[in-house]
Amino acid sequence: MNRPFSGPRYQHIARQLKSAIEQGEFAPGKRLPASRVYAQELGVSRATVEAAYGELVAQGWLERRGQAGTFVSSGVVPGPSAPEPVWFGGEQPEPQPFQMGLPALDLFPRALWAKVMGRRLRTQTRFDLALGDVCGEMTLRSAIVDYLRFSRSIECMPEQVFITTGFAASMTLILQTLGRPGDKIWLEDPGFPLIRPLIASQQIAFSPVPVDEEGMNIEAGIANAADARFALLTPAHQSPLGVALSLPRRHQLLDWAAGREAWIIEDDYDSEFRYQGKPLPPVKSLDAPQRVIYAGTFSKSLFPALRTAWLVVPAPLVAQFRQQASYAACGVPLLWQHTLADFIREGHFWRHLKKMRHHYAQRRQWLEQALTEQGFEVIPQHGGIQLVMAVKGDDRELALKGRRAGLAVQALSDWRINSQGAGGLLMSFTNISSLAMAQQQARMLASAIK
Repeated sequence: MNRPFSGPRYQHIARQLKSAIEQGEFAPGKRLPASRVYAQELGVSRATVEAAYGELVAQGWLERRGQAGTFVSSGVVPGPSAPEPVWFGGEQPEPQPFQMGLPALDLFPRALWAKVMGRRLRTQTRFDLALGDVCGEMTLRSAIVDYLRFSRSIECMPEQVFITTGFAASMTLILQTLGRPGDKIWLEDPGFPLIRPLIASQQIAFSPVPVDEEGMNIEAGIANAADARFALLTPAHQSPLGVALSLPRRHQLLDWAAGREAWIIEDDYDSEFRYQGKPLPPVKSLDAPQRVIYAGTFSKSLFPALRTAWLVVPAPLVAQFRQQASYAACGVPLLWQHTLADFIREGHFWRHLKKMRHHYAQRRQWLEQALTEQGFEVIPQHGGIQLVMAVKGDDRELALKGRRAGLAVQALSDWRINSQGAGGLLMSFTNISSLAMAQQQARMLASAIK
């Protein structure tokens, strides 16, 4: 005789649905009843059914398709012997809870984007079928120049802007243009770990520089590797700690670069999203010595599948970068570039960012409240699209437990190179669309790691 399930009602419903999927009663791709209808059938509240659906979405058994409803995930292989969902190609059908690096996909104005792109399609000429400029289309580069002048106080010319297929492509272009085997690069410690293999592939040596409450410690960088050729940092909102590089350190960094003829790579990955106080100006806007290469991307502000980023290089470097870029055509399709240029010029991009800032402030507040209710401590930050939750004990082990529960949390220790410090869990709040969802995911996290 089976023991009765004593957990919350929504978990009981989730377990029943999961069992039905395993037994093949709900085939992959099948639409589930609307939560309101299912709640009436079961005699429970709609919120209870939504919580059950949400838990199975987080675990990968279900997927939401906007207004179309909730469906059994197409990647699930049914059968009683399959204890966990199996994915083809290793891809998740939709974002996991707390998944970092993603903007709010539900807030992107897809209909408006389709309208702008449709107009471009209708007005294309035969010349738009060619490869285009190897550095990116002038219409997009000009739109980026206008945006940077208005939003970031950066003065540049379209010729200084280079369009790439993402931050990794931007870094490759920089290092292949300016780097030499054996050169050193300052990296923030802790800092974004996924860029390190790419840097190593260019035979550039890491020089980790610790980060404190004022950002990258420039004095430590000079003491450890004054002869470095590059410094890569996120001064607006350090990734992952969220601190801003102080104004004195910005000037100190520029002085070092000018004196050593080094290059500063300013990764301004999410500066648009600040919720408290006035942001400091970009290092690029202070760049009288012309030593800063400014890197931006639309992946965090629009959507990752756009695969479009840009570089602003000092004017004296334009010819060198253009020569390097000429070895391969710009990888961003012309239709995407033209559509994006129209989207910016017509004011849609700015209005979208304004809306996102409002929603992100709310979503961060929801997650902070939900985590606090579970007894967790969130480290304060002034902006960004992710947060750090303080933890005691081995944060790598806790992150592993969270991932086993279907939660895409990351350990702060995995972002460190040499630095030591308190453990923490990194997570995003961008795709949390309600306080109830935040509370449900916080409960799942607490259950997984406590």
